Amino acid sequence: MGKRIHQLDTDLQRVLSASVQRLNIEHDEITLTVKAEDLAEVMSRLRDDPEFAFEQLVDLSGVDYLEYGVGEWSTHAATSEGFSRGAEKASFGRFTFDDPPHSRTLETPRFAVVYHLLSVACNHRLRVRAFCEDDNLPMVPSVHHLWASADWYEREAFDLYGIIFDGHPDLRRILTDYGFTGHPFRKDFPLVGHVEVRYDPEQKRVVYQPVSIEPRITVPKVIRDDHRFESGEEKENDA
Repeated sequence: MGKRIHQLDTDLQRVLSASVQRLNIEHDEITLTVKAEDLAEVMSRLRDDPEFAFEQLVDLSGVDYLEYGVGEWSTHAATSEGFSRGAEKASFGRFTFDDPPHSRTLETPRFAVVYHLLSVACNHRLRVRAFCEDDNLPMVPSVHHLWASADWYEREAFDLYGIIFDGHPDLRRILTDYGFTGHPFRKDFPLVGHVEVRYDPEQKRVVYQPVSIEPRITVPKVIRDDHRFESGEEKENDA
């Protein structure tokens, strides 16, 4: 671990110890996990404290941990059971705070918001993560008042994940249509969507209607050319 990363790790634990849920370092990158109720205070401190001086919010995104770490997907290598893993769900699970996490429990929140901060003055980067306490109404405080760049980032996370940013001045969809149903980056959102649009020549306008596409499993088909898969016609020609 580099000296600069080590010093930042020490300063974060000293200054923000009361608000830190978890702090881990991987590949010389620090991830700081805090409670949603402490997020506004922590972010303000990270921006204004000269020790940190994170004057830029580089990125913000939502995360849906539904089924994260479930057995059928917990692999880092190829498997001979790839089709069954993609076609048959084992269960709905939640992850635990292992390091790194591999399994999930129902007690852990489903949604989180991840922030990437940059300090030009101190040459530091930091990842901050806050979990939404309520799965049915995921919500965290807005940081729009701290970084103006959060405006569109928070609208994007609201649009795609349905996460509410309390205090945002204009929280509305930004990528999908105003009449769009659901949040397409949620893990339980159907691949074909809920509705489709078409132009109705009689009404002379675009109308919404239920999707007409049949859901299908998007598992790649492997075509092998060895003797086990030769057709009868090919065998007769060879003879």
